[in-house]
Amino acid sequence: MSKKPSRADQKRLARRLFVLDRQAIPTVAFSIGVSESTLRRWKKDAATGGDNWDAARSANALAGEGLEAVVTSVVEDFVSMFQATIEQIKASENIDPPEKVKLMASLSDAFNKMVASAGRVAPKLSELGVAQDVLQRFAEFIRKHHPDHAQTFLEVLEPFGEYLAEVYG
Repeated sequence: MSKKPSRADQKRLARRLFVLDRQAIPTVAFSIGVSESTLRRWKKDAATGGDNWDAARSANALAGEGLEAVVTSVVEDFVSMFQATIEQIKASENIDPPEKVKLMASLSDAFNKMVASAGRVAPKLSELGVAQDVLQRFAEFIRKHHPDHAQTFLEVLEPFGEYLAEVYG
């Protein structure tokens, strides 16, 4: 018959699962048999004592994968959400074409800022940022000067975005 681990052992295991294995709080809590609130309290208490689990987790990710891999992963997640939002805008029948272009310009701006920020951290990504800046400026130009071409712009935007990813990715 195995004995129940001590609280100290549970805390060490919780930290390892959270920091090194990058498991989510609910998963860690379930794995070690404590409530999420208990685990959050342990995490807070550790931070108060100088052991910030979040900082350790980030440092471990950077050390293990390298900064560029982490930045690339974040950008990839953002691009997935960006593309899903583009699809929702394109598919919406309740948004008129000029409003769609306005939304696209806003999304392009957010994307541009994200990529520019990532480019400062991982310079290889900065070329894609320049391309996205041009795309944003083009969307703004169409919105202001040629709103009647909004639908066509939206039709070619996604495949062009994929093309840019191939060229700069």
